[in-house]
Amino acid sequence: MTQPTAIGRLLAPSEPLRVLDAFCCIGGATCGYRLAFGPDCHITGVDIQAQPDYPGDAFHQGDAIDFIRAHGHEFDFIHASSPCQGEGAPTKGTNKARNAAIGRTYPRLIAPTRAVLEATGRPYAMENVAGSEVRKDIRLCGEQFGLAVLMHRYFELGGWTTARPAHPKHRGYVRGWRHGEYREGPYVAAYGEGGGKASVDEIRAAKRIDWSTDHRRLREALPPAYTEWIGRAYLTALAPGREAA
Repeated sequence: MTQPTAIGRLLAPSEPLRVLDAFCCIGGATCGYRLAFGPDCHITGVDIQAQPDYPGDAFHQGDAIDFIRAHGHEFDFIHASSPCQGEGAPTKGTNKARNAAIGRTYPRLIAPTRAVLEATGRPYAMENVAGSEVRKDIRLCGEQFGLAVLMHRYFELGGWTTARPAHPKHRGYVRGWRHGEYREGPYVAAYGEGGGKASVDEIRAAKRIDWSTDHRRLREALPPAYTEWIGRAYLTALAPGREAA
């Protein structure tokens, strides 16, 4: 369960929500919150890299943690998806020595991100992978939304809480090579390249993202259905009567 924090102001039904999407990439989370909060919400994205495909209302290129520290209090809801390369199993355990040998290092950003999020006093959702230090308040999976990608992701909720959704049984395998065996299945592998991994068109269809053709960023992007679910749950929990039409 989440720990309560100050949740900031609750808005009048006619007042648009101001949303920050930190570490926004191409804006998969942004588009989900747009669906949840309605077309009049104002969403700002921030990312260390330029994101020419970003579909929100405003974009700031820079360090997301610094931006939250300086401006997070100006928003009504904050989403943060810090890079997962330093968090998940592929960069831990047996691969740790191999990554060190090739000079590959990844920042661990969840703890400092949590610190600045909590300091804002605003409600937030922080997302990452299974092996990360994100508190596992909510688990979402593509099967819950009828997507052709599994992509399990965990969400830490700050300043609010909601019931955990049931995790549905998977319908089969992720298509592609695994341990020297090729398997067919209803899901595509939206990570890496080669070996049966999904193409640009397949990832776009699987995640329901139609505004970018950047293969790497498409692989990294959250399916909008995930944050649409989070956004609607937030409205139900803290702001009844503000549900998007």
